[in-house]
Amino acid sequence: MKKLLLLFLLFSKTALFSKTALFSQTVLNSLPLNLNFLSKTQILNAEDEKTKDIYVFTWDDKNINILKYNQSLFLSNRFTDSIKHEKSRNLIGYSISDDKKPTLYWSSSDNRNILMTTYNTIDRSSELLHFDFPENHDYIISSFQQLNGFYILAKERDQDHLLLYKLENGKCGVKRFDFSNFTFENNKDVQISFSKFIEQYPIKKIDPDIYTPIDLALSISKMFTAKDHIILTFDDSFIKTQAYDLNIKTGDIQEKTFNFPASERQSQTTNSFYSDNKLFQMKADRDFFLFEIKDFNSGNSIKNYSFSKNDTIPFKNSPFVMQVENSKPRELKTTEKFLKNINGLAGGISVFENNKNSFITFSGIGDYSDYYFSYDIYDDFGERISYSLNKSVYFDAMLNENLNFAKDFQTRPLAIENLFYFLKNNKDIKLYDALRLRDYYILSYYDSTSQQFKMRKFTDGFMIEDNGNPITNKAQFSKPAAFSNIKPR
Repeated sequence: MKKLLLLFLLFSKTALFSKTALFSQTVLNSLPLNLNFLSKTQILNAEDEKTKDIYVFTWDDKNINILKYNQSLFLSNRFTDSIKHEKSRNLIGYSISDDKKPTLYWSSSDNRNILMTTYNTIDRSSELLHFDFPENHDYIISSFQQLNGFYILAKERDQDHLLLYKLENGKCGVKRFDFSNFTFENNKDVQISFSKFIEQYPIKKIDPDIYTPIDLALSISKMFTAKDHIILTFDDSFIKTQAYDLNIKTGDIQEKTFNFPASERQSQTTNSFYSDNKLFQMKADRDFFLFEIKDFNSGNSIKNYSFSKNDTIPFKNSPFVMQVENSKPRELKTTEKFLKNINGLAGGISVFENNKNSFITFSGIGDYSDYYFSYDIYDDFGERISYSLNKSVYFDAMLNENLNFAKDFQTRPLAIENLFYFLKNNKDIKLYDALRLRDYYILSYYDSTSQQFKMRKFTDGFMIEDNGNPITNKAQFSKPAAFSNIKPR
């Protein structure tokens, strides 16, 4: 799907800023670093979740540099090793062993073999191991880190199960999640296998540490990770969300069904989002906007909101915004106009948790038809020519820790917003990675001009040189293209 809301769009009012803001950021570290062949260079941040030490991996076509920082972010160790077999591979993740040895995982181009390189930063050595996927391996759905272990969720060819590989301490464990006893249907309401279902609706992993891009929030099949659990949600039906709780420790699957809020007519603009053991569901048509929060374990409703086209939505923290193709976004003044424009589009909802508050974006993207009259000398009445355009609409809202909506147009910038604002205004930074820690973010990047590796800390809030807050609402921030955990070579 064509992405309409790129990073710069919600900074579109930047030109209106008359004052200079010094956002909450601190330079933590800076050290000389010479990297070659920058087009194939990467940076990866990693946290030891047990000791809270931070590792930064930077590499080029010759060497890999390992920088180790303690929890106070002081450099405690530095190790450089040569790169040989990893050159033709893609880095897909990391783990940290109980004896504090980091391991990087490099996948072959066909994703059938993984090279595991373990680094000993004490005696300055490294060790290589290979892992081969089974012969029937089809593809990798996604990967993630949890409690210092590295997990790969994979699909076998023509099988109705998923395999979860855990790579840690030089060993590999596997859990098998069997979906053959569950019912799935295609878009024509014909029963199909799980394998065919996720082929039609590919599973998309959601990163909880950044704003979810709007086009990703519209996905029908989503994957969320929680402690010892993987949550899969499927919104192929306009009536319900089908969810599956995968227990990482036991391999058990629990199926859950959450009906969308009831309305007088069936709506095609529906979706859901899992966050912090809650399921957020939205539903909209030309007359009503419905929103409900449910407890994921019990299925009970926690909050339920309903607004008609004649109502004012009191918790709106941004204008109603609409954009057609690549034209300038414009504001929709009323709830009626918003519902008219979102009706029939693919619906999306995303939630970003920050300091006990939940920042929510309700959205819709899709094609709509229009027409014009073409006149020629043979037809005085003209010919009606139809065409389709891509349209997106959305607005932002905020929930407090009690899940009540809070209207605050002067909400201070969040750390992630400050980070993206910094990148927007420093376009020469091409090589970077971000890591979320407690209540702040670390941005690691390479300054090619000074040949320096730098780390910056970003927190919520801002300082202003003159009066006035240049950022007036969340609509000025994008739902940006996500940081991938690893930037592909």
